[in-house]
Amino acid sequence: MAQPTPPQTSSQLQVSFPIPHAILLTLNRPASRNAMTPEMEADIARIMDWFEQEEDLWVAIFTGAGKIFCSGADLVAWNKRQASGNKTEKDHALGWRYNGFASLSTRQSRKPWIAAVNGGAHGGGMEVVLNCDLVVASQEALFTLPEVKRGVVAFAGGIPRVARVAGHQLASEMLLTGATITAQDAYSRFHFVNKIVPKEDVLAEALKMAERIVACSPDAVQSTKSALLLVQQTGSVGQAFTDHINSAVSDRVFKGENIKEGLKAFTEKREPRWTPPAKL
Repeated sequence: MAQPTPPQTSSQLQVSFPIPHAILLTLNRPASRNAMTPEMEADIARIMDWFEQEEDLWVAIFTGAGKIFCSGADLVAWNKRQASGNKTEKDHALGWRYNGFASLSTRQSRKPWIAAVNGGAHGGGMEVVLNCDLVVASQEALFTLPEVKRGVVAFAGGIPRVARVAGHQLASEMLLTGATITAQDAYSRFHFVNKIVPKEDVLAEALKMAERIVACSPDAVQSTKSALLLVQQTGSVGQAFTDHINSAVSDRVFKGENIKEGLKAFTEKREPRWTPPAKL
């Protein structure tokens, strides 16, 4: 597999391809706790728009350089915007190109995402984590939605997502008090972390998850991810089933080459050789 050529980014975002069919995005402002800047958001938006169209890339992994995954918005820049009188807070809350914080927190992707949380995930960083499909956290990781402590609100998808995953009372504990929770609480009480590992193993464990995903048919994985999103959006099992089976991403499964390859490989007792899915 030839390594794809991504759009150019600034030094604030590192882009790599650690295993076939996977992209790794590393937030790279360790001295600033990986606080999100407009430049970094623009970088991520550009890369993710490209990723969605690259049919040879099947999974995305997100992590942070240094000790922090992402400390949320750059509050110094936010304060300057307020002081200048430029108070377009609703537009800012909608986020970069209306995909939310970091162009990730409300983006709907048919491809799986994995968060490799090497340290703290605060505010918008937490909202990005909540929009990932799988989450690996270090034993030292801390999670918080502290917006109410700063007079702002977790507008970028965090409120409905944590309420859906954790339930009303636990979501209230985080959101109404700005409480910080540990990785163990995120795993055992709030249920948005899949696995806790030592910090030095976080990325390796995330890559293991990615390897298990790319070992499966990309058509089938993307159709399944789309069905999971439909369940969230409709709230109805019947409607989600109907919308899913009639969707273009499911038609691609039925009509594609990988369904034939998967069944043939099973009968021939060998590993399947998947091909990139056709463009939708």
